[in-house]
Amino acid sequence: MNKIFSTANCLYSKLLRLIESISFLPSLLLRLYLASLFWTTGWNKANSFSDTVAWFGNPNWGLGLPFPEINAALAVSAEIGGAALLALGLATRLACIPLIVTMIVAAATVHLKNGWQFIYDRMSVFPPDDISEAMERLNRAKEILRQHGDYSWLTEHGNIVMSNNGIELVAAYTIMLLALMVLGGGKYISLDYWIALKRSCRACCSSTE
Repeated sequence: MNKIFSTANCLYSKLLRLIESISFLPSLLLRLYLASLFWTTGWNKANSFSDTVAWFGNPNWGLGLPFPEINAALAVSAEIGGAALLALGLATRLACIPLIVTMIVAAATVHLKNGWQFIYDRMSVFPPDDISEAMERLNRAKEILRQHGDYSWLTEHGNIVMSNNGIELVAAYTIMLLALMVLGGGKYISLDYWIALKRSCRACCSSTE
């Protein structure tokens, strides 16, 4: 029995050492994933900035926000600037703050009214109230495509779905940003790490003088 416990402890110690050796990966992967995401959304807004401003300001088919030019510029700056900082691992925790604010605004103005699901799914824990109607429309769309289109070609890379545009993805991105605020930029592959290391070395040298 003691031998079993000893072996288990040895394996657990090795596992902890392995985890410690790759402890930089969660921060790095979160940074790169979120950087690519926000760079894309920010760049799309910037490339069609006049349309973005119109969407931000129009109360009928847009968000109906005041000062649409300012709000659009802030959103673009937060997403492109935040993406660049996350990719570099520079001021990582601070970069997450405007991005979280952007996600909260997006949730409140666009997604929250649609409930939780981003895509209609009967198997979800939180199905929207109109899911039966949505599924009926989806089935009708599939019937039309089967009759008048090359359905096999259309669905070669994935099934046709009905978008609900709920807060599911926005919530996921916000949780990732919160996790990154706690974790920071991570070891080795972030400027934050090397800046902090340089400061630590300077402080150490100063204290020995």
